[in-house]
Amino acid sequence: MKRRSLSRLGETEMEVLHHVWRLGEASVADVHDSIVKTRNVAYTTVMTVMKKLARKGFLHCDSSGSRYLYTPARPPAQVREELVQDLLDQVFHGSAAALVQTLVRGDSLSAEESAEIRKLLARMAEEEEEDA
Repeated sequence: MKRRSLSRLGETEMEVLHHVWRLGEASVADVHDSIVKTRNVAYTTVMTVMKKLARKGFLHCDSSGSRYLYTPARPPAQVREELVQDLLDQVFHGSAAALVQTLVRGDSLSAEESAEIRKLLARMAEEEEEDA
């Protein structure tokens, strides 16, 4: 049985994508220079990952100039939604309530984050009442 990853994106792919989002438009050298500030990674690794992200539809590649320039193919919010939906489907059998319960019951939420989630849920409930 073939094992399926929990995410369509690997850790390095996600890291590279974050750098391209932050830069807006970037060459392999731009992303490599940005990443090596925090960890050592080969230039060819960054190049391979960026090509892979373009093949997967997460980056656009413009090769019309003297160098390849990459831009995001989708906004960060859309990618996050897709990845969370994948997690929701694969781990929580589509139950958003189970996902939220896991987040809220875990020790990873600060008091501020917990309060923010409560406010968000209250606001959503108000909006639903207004729509009804």
